[in-house]
Amino acid sequence: MSFEFIRKLPAPSEIKEQYPVPEKLAAMKAQRDGMIADVFTGKSDKFLVIVGPCSADNEPALLDYVERLAKVQEKIKDRVIIIPRVYTNKPRTTGEGYKGMLHQPDPEKKPDMLNGLLAIRHMHIKAMDVSGLTAADEMLYPDNYRYLSDVLSYVAVGARSVEDQQHRLTASGMDVPCGMKNPTSGNLSVMMNSVVAAQIGHTFLYRGFEVKTTGNPLAHTILRGSQNKHGQCIPNYHYEDIMLLDQLYKEKKLTNPAVIIDANHSNSNKQFKEQIRICKDVLHSRNYSAIAKNLVKGLMIESYIEEGSQPIGCDNHIYGKSITDPCLGWNDTERLLYDIAELV
Repeated sequence: MSFEFIRKLPAPSEIKEQYPVPEKLAAMKAQRDGMIADVFTGKSDKFLVIVGPCSADNEPALLDYVERLAKVQEKIKDRVIIIPRVYTNKPRTTGEGYKGMLHQPDPEKKPDMLNGLLAIRHMHIKAMDVSGLTAADEMLYPDNYRYLSDVLSYVAVGARSVEDQQHRLTASGMDVPCGMKNPTSGNLSVMMNSVVAAQIGHTFLYRGFEVKTTGNPLAHTILRGSQNKHGQCIPNYHYEDIMLLDQLYKEKKLTNPAVIIDANHSNSNKQFKEQIRICKDVLHSRNYSAIAKNLVKGLMIESYIEEGSQPIGCDNHIYGKSITDPCLGWNDTERLLYDIAELV
């Protein structure tokens, strides 16, 4: 029952100095950040689609995927802003199993977090370069956010982390949108309190420093469904759920009320094909109600090159197929993105 200190990892500033973001990409990110922020503040009526694999498990397939997204983005840029999901940390309900490239840059080898940090930073920068798009990632470990703070345009705090104090306080120091998911229990007050905490400033302990933040006005909610005490999935993407959330926002009097609807996870009961129907249902609610249109700023979709999922290390490994949760395939994804652009 003890810690084994394997090695001291470099500070984020050291990693950033070793692998800097080229000036051209930094300028592109600043422009994209402004466009995305304008959606949350209401200055822009464009719609966000945060789309990509459940877990970005290898660089070649991820780069292939984001290049495909870039071609679609060019065709729908007047209505939709695509934010690739480049998720390099994978939360696990029991702590077992593959935890993402940060832990294992090669999913079939032992954990190596130093090379994992280098691999995910390299992949994020390369993805920006080949696609012209800046990405979203999940903040599984608040202390690691600074390793990627200059490449991310969107951060999500997962259902198992949203009640954690350090996640909330770290989000208060971000200058990009940070989405707080409802917890697996479905308790919306937990999610709303997380947004309150992220939108105000704090003084706290971070990476061995006493730090002060000014609050993140772009912190917002993500509805991802929940589970009841019997383990049954309870969706919360419906019109009635959106109206309830609008009322909760009004009670809290929060800045920039906004929600992203996660079409997978407990909203789809992990039936990945259901994401197509759910996205269209959400867009129908937006078109029916001005309240829903103003509140729902985007969708979150799990998608990869090949549909479904496969186990790690299988003999007939399929390129571009998820090794974690099942995802939509590319053909369905491309068609859905065009449909979303037509419906917003």
